[in-house]
Amino acid sequence: MLRLAAFAVTSALATAALGPLPPLPEPLGGLLSAPDRLTITMSNTGNPRMDRQYRLECDPVGGNHPSAEQACARLDRLAREGKDPFAPVSDRQICRMQYGGPATADITGNWRGRTVDAHFRRTNGCEISRWEELEPLLPPGRS
Repeated sequence: MLRLAAFAVTSALATAALGPLPPLPEPLGGLLSAPDRLTITMSNTGNPRMDRQYRLECDPVGGNHPSAEQACARLDRLAREGKDPFAPVSDRQICRMQYGGPATADITGNWRGRTVDAHFRRTNGCEISRWEELEPLLPPGRS
């Protein structure tokens, strides 16, 4: 017990003398974080071949998405621009009353170390713009 108390006092004094430790770097350059892996479920597109589920993996590119390399490149570009491609339309945003068709898409998985659970539709001008911002991750939803 005395040794444990002495260790605690010595550790506290060393920390006070040296200052706080720097933050730890991302483990092995991100190798231990969850891989970028998304599932895109399309429905009501008006094209039966598009109404299906796609898998997309980035870094390295993989899955069965028809435009995997371009989709990963699009997500990387949005990230470099500081945009969250999966953020919903703000409740405060004024949107054109425009209908882009019944197409919907659900995107789930992991991207850049965070969980994704996003829903896309084409029910007004804001939602249409949000959808088109992600093309080719989301295939064109025009019906």
